[in-house]
Amino acid sequence: MPTRHLDIGCGAKPRNPYRRDELFGVDIAPAAGQSDIRRANLAIEPIPFPDGHFDSVSAYDFLEHVPRVLPRADGSGTRFPFIELMNEVWRVLRPDGLLYASTPMYPHPAAFQDPTHVNILTRESHRYFTRPDHLARMYGWVGDFALVRLVPTRGGEFEYEPTEPPGWRERQRRARRERRGEHSHVVWEFRAHK
Repeated sequence: MPTRHLDIGCGAKPRNPYRRDELFGVDIAPAAGQSDIRRANLAIEPIPFPDGHFDSVSAYDFLEHVPRVLPRADGSGTRFPFIELMNEVWRVLRPDGLLYASTPMYPHPAAFQDPTHVNILTRESHRYFTRPDHLARMYGWVGDFALVRLVPTRGGEFEYEPTEPPGWRERQRRARRERRGEHSHVVWEFRAHK
């Protein structure tokens, strides 16, 4: 059976960090004629694929664009689009499926400089979705992720490759960069438990 990967918020070219056999994307405005990219506004719509369809999902510089809180359309209260999106990611992953997400992190200016960044994440935000804490349960989180890896980076698509963990020299370089405050992004790598 072929393996499948989904890149959310992919733009015109989905990425495939785990080198799966089949690659799909979801974007708010996919280019015309791209059958492997489906259209959806993931702040208000579900991921348009069935349950357990993917071996892995990625989100490159996307999570910071998903609002944390929005009013309900009928005015009856609020909803939590970011929590709902994380539930959707967990839903479309197979058991032991992997999430790879790279996002700007507080307090680096990269987290704030783009006026469309509405969801500022920190190094510890993963605790809302991962074992043992699952802090987002009070907001409707139903999934179950385990943290595989949390890697501060300087941003950029190729600084961290999930299929090739860094050697000791690279880990030392990253530690020096972190002490100097050079890391603008954090990479989450989660495993779905079902």
